Amino acid sequence: MALRTTAYASIVFHVISSSESSALTVRLTAMVFGVLLITFSSYALPVQQARGVKVNGTVVDSNGASVSRADVVIRASSFTASSKTDLSGQFNFDQINLDRISQTEIELTITAPGFARVDRKLNPVSDKTTQLRIVLLPNEISEQVTVSATRTETRVSETAASVVVLDAEDLQSTAAITLDDALRQAPGFSLFRRSGSRTANPTTQGVSLRGLGASGASRALVIADGIPLNDPFGGWVYWDRIPHESISQVEVLRGGASHLYGSGALGGVVSLATRQAQTNNISLETSYGNEATPAASLWLSGRKRDWRASLAAEMFSTEGYVLVAPAERGPIDTRAGSRHAATNIKVERWFGKNQHVFGSSSFFGESRANGSPLQTNRTHIRQFSFGGEVASVKEGNFSARGYGGTQVYDQTFSAISGDRRTETLTRVQRVPAQFVGFSGQWSRAFGKSQTMVAGYESQQVRGASDEIVFVNRLANSLVGAGGRQQTYGGYFEDLLRFGPRLFITAGARFDYWRNNKAVSAARPITAANPTSVVSFPDRTESAFSPQVSAVFQINGQFSLFASGMRAFRSPTLNELYRSFRVGNVLTLANENLRAERLTGGEGGIRFNSTNETLVARGTFFWNEVAQPVANVTLTTTPGLINRQRQNLGRTRSRGVEAEAEARLNQHWKLSAGYLLADATVVRFPANITLEGLMVPQVARHQFTFQTSYANPSVATVALQGRASSSQFDDDQNLFRLGSYFTLDAFVSRQVTRSLTAFFAAENIFNQRYEVGKTPVTTLGPPVLVRAGIRIQLERQNR
Repeated sequence: MALRTTAYASIVFHVISSSESSALTVRLTAMVFGVLLITFSSYALPVQQARGVKVNGTVVDSNGASVSRADVVIRASSFTASSKTDLSGQFNFDQINLDRISQTEIELTITAPGFARVDRKLNPVSDKTTQLRIVLLPNEISEQVTVSATRTETRVSETAASVVVLDAEDLQSTAAITLDDALRQAPGFSLFRRSGSRTANPTTQGVSLRGLGASGASRALVIADGIPLNDPFGGWVYWDRIPHESISQVEVLRGGASHLYGSGALGGVVSLATRQAQTNNISLETSYGNEATPAASLWLSGRKRDWRASLAAEMFSTEGYVLVAPAERGPIDTRAGSRHAATNIKVERWFGKNQHVFGSSSFFGESRANGSPLQTNRTHIRQFSFGGEVASVKEGNFSARGYGGTQVYDQTFSAISGDRRTETLTRVQRVPAQFVGFSGQWSRAFGKSQTMVAGYESQQVRGASDEIVFVNRLANSLVGAGGRQQTYGGYFEDLLRFGPRLFITAGARFDYWRNNKAVSAARPITAANPTSVVSFPDRTESAFSPQVSAVFQINGQFSLFASGMRAFRSPTLNELYRSFRVGNVLTLANENLRAERLTGGEGGIRFNSTNETLVARGTFFWNEVAQPVANVTLTTTPGLINRQRQNLGRTRSRGVEAEAEARLNQHWKLSAGYLLADATVVRFPANITLEGLMVPQVARHQFTFQTSYANPSVATVALQGRASSSQFDDDQNLFRLGSYFTLDAFVSRQVTRSLTAFFAAENIFNQRYEVGKTPVTTLGPPVLVRAGIRIQLERQNR
């Protein structure tokens, strides 16, 4: 029931003390460091080595230079051990007791950033196992594999999709302390109001790709190991739910992908893959920076026979900075800070090499100060997931996942006087939500020329917005609105290969969703008037999302690609039923919103140099969105701007995307990207004055670059730059946000085999660029400088 929030529940949220939040942090800290103590103790205990075979050697590149920090894994039956090469490229495994394993053949795998993987099989009886010399060859960029583009492993060079793949090394060599800031190196990636998750309100953290714009709700789907991270009620993203140390790879897929992922993938997909518990491992990163910014991220994993387990945890806190521009500040303006804690526990049971089941549980909590004494918000999310996978050459690969959870989002709203000297509480809001979901997928390769993929997904969400409205500083009424949403979708895809040059992919998905039991209610507190209740009629919609693409390899260096698709995004419960306020802008909900529907296409050319040291890609894209949801201005006064979420008639985003990556040698890597996005309102009969204007929150030009030098025996040095042209903060194109350029720097040095020290600086030129005008101007973050260490320990499995 929408009115189940009582004055008592809301006031409890409003007056909850910081000491209780601190107590939660203390308990999480004690738990994490307790596990650390136990694990470190187990590392310190002497281990009796079994007699058997010794395996050691040296890893070098094609020029004979040693390769340090290469990952070396040795497997034999259920036995697994791992190590890293030292500064001279050497590795050593203590004696392996072959009596405890069921086979005598040993598999040796060596991987290192920038090099192709090497697999070698050894027979301890007939082969040499000591003083081995392993030569690594440069990795071919075209061999990079993507999963998000087709929901099955596919070479990037064989798909028309525009995909940016960032591995753990890429993420660890960026200065950004949050994941969303690290992803800004992908051209076209941005959040609402140019803001980042370090200090911005979570309801503004939706993703926009290729100039589609954003209104808080994300127009791209974000998933972690196949499970959605988008808020089930509002569609925005909590970027810190997945501890950084547990992330092994991130893929950013640009372009409509509803043919595989359904609603939410209107503009693309951001796919996170977490680390697998292959060995007993400890990985810890901790740092401290200005603005009182401590951070720690932990990954623990263990393996015993067929059981694997992992614990990921993270804690972060910052006092933040004052958002409002200095010329417009008043006594009421305070720092916008945040703190969060996240844990994720996962247990797996393997049945041979091709079958396993898992179960996991996660918790995320955060609290934020939003720049004034009365504006705060808090979030708590509890989630579980379970599933399994079976791989068979004959029947194909099967996977299934189920998930569910609960969350509570609390926020206060206020009105600030024109001189920014006084602040008055206007609303106390609580948004409870519950969600469950399921997905299943089958894929199978038919020889070398065809692969088929089919799957099913469903999700159910229930949520409400319950509020206490204040008038003249007194609670005046209770207002509530909410409903339920059920979504069901099935998809099919066929990947065809015609000889060595032509690759065609075709797929389609059908989705059906239903909004029901929606109600809005209001009850005065100060008067004896009865409760007014409005029940909204049940609604259903459906969407058919086809996609077809082709890649033609002209020769070994050049290939052409093209694709066409349809995609959609259904309105969230938040857009339908929850109003909100930012500064002096009040945005109203709209229970009559319909789904956004995209029709688009793209084409271009890709170049690979003969020696695979340079890859370049140029893409022209064209997207039209029918009925896009936008915040449309209704009235404007000096003290308040009223807006409402409405379906515009049609918007169009067309442009060019260009990117290149060069690997000069083993140590140097350069990459750059440019996006030209011409995003305009094409048609809006309800208000023709908006036609021809730019889509809010979309910059016409964006440029990014990264350069890095990685030599474990010396240091790792990296620079990341991002430039953006001006954009508008509103639908009427009245509030222009100026252009900006930021530069980040990162330096690390390996102190010992297990310890690395690093220094990072974001926005080193301290450029205070505009991120919002409501109409008060708010600014992006100043320079953030921090220093820290990274610890990595591994212990061989026995």
